[in-house]
Amino acid sequence: MAFRSLNHFLLLIGLLSLSPPPSTTTTLPRKLSQNLSFFREAPAFRNGQPCANHTIHLAMTLDTNYLRGTMAAILSILHNSGCPENVVFHFLWLRFDQDIKTSLKTTFPYLNFKLYRFDSSLVQGKISKSIRVALDEPLNYARIYLPDIIPKNVKRIIYLDSDLVVVDDIEKLWRVDLGEKVLAAPEYCEANFTQYFNDNFWNEPELQKIFEGKDPCYFNTGVMVLDVEKWREGGYLKKVEEWMVVQKQKKIYHLGSLPPFLLVFAGNIKPVHHSWNQHGLGGDNIEGKCRSLHPGAISLLHWSGKGKPWLRLDSGKPCVVDHLWAPYDLYRSSKHSFEY
Repeated sequence: MAFRSLNHFLLLIGLLSLSPPPSTTTTLPRKLSQNLSFFREAPAFRNGQPCANHTIHLAMTLDTNYLRGTMAAILSILHNSGCPENVVFHFLWLRFDQDIKTSLKTTFPYLNFKLYRFDSSLVQGKISKSIRVALDEPLNYARIYLPDIIPKNVKRIIYLDSDLVVVDDIEKLWRVDLGEKVLAAPEYCEANFTQYFNDNFWNEPELQKIFEGKDPCYFNTGVMVLDVEKWREGGYLKKVEEWMVVQKQKKIYHLGSLPPFLLVFAGNIKPVHHSWNQHGLGGDNIEGKCRSLHPGAISLLHWSGKGKPWLRLDSGKPCVVDHLWAPYDLYRSSKHSFEY
């Protein structure tokens, strides 16, 4: 069930115990990269109710700098799922990294996952400098190529960023009725849509025609449900790439991989309840100042923006909302997460 308020969430999170039964398993010796965190082993999550014979496909990226966030996200998804054994993770990374793979397998020994290499040459020459360095990383653009990387038998997939935790059953998001739409996501029509493009865009009528007949609204690409078949059949990869080429030529936006998605899909997506993306908890893209939660139910907490909860917790200067991420932190040296 989605949480009705911050107090409700805090009360429940205080009552939760993520501790597994006593275990006699031994820790495998691991020689990890110097910058790779050690993580505790998560408990085994089993289907706790009669579960239909279907698979929930989730996609995320794997990157050393965000691995701590990815581990927390995985734990939150499994812990709050009614049918965790039905979930299959599809991870995109830039290159084979045995340390990351080993860390993933020893932290989640029962995890059903697949690994795919994202060829950074696909975006070579297509990335323009944005307002934050992290937004310029090739892996940030991997979501655009996801439908062409995963197996053809995958018909639908949920894409999630690594700086979030899910506090509701992910199957609810999986079952959203897409209808004839290619993409589903929480929509924010009260946001000032014009700010996602600069004057170079709004001063050129020919470019603005893309929104004719539409009522475009902002949505965050860190939480999306994609109809993979419709994406492939509609040639949406090419459509997004075409706007990346325009950006290289005319510099019409400043936010990495988000604006080309908005140019192709804004005003033509399946809206999902806002509880599925309490976004912006990382603050803005420049300073990352603390922000409070939006009013309403909570199914997913998303630290989009510059500030990341693990960095602020380690600094000893966390935001209030960062304490909602901490219980899912599997970092071995963390003082903020539950002990196993």
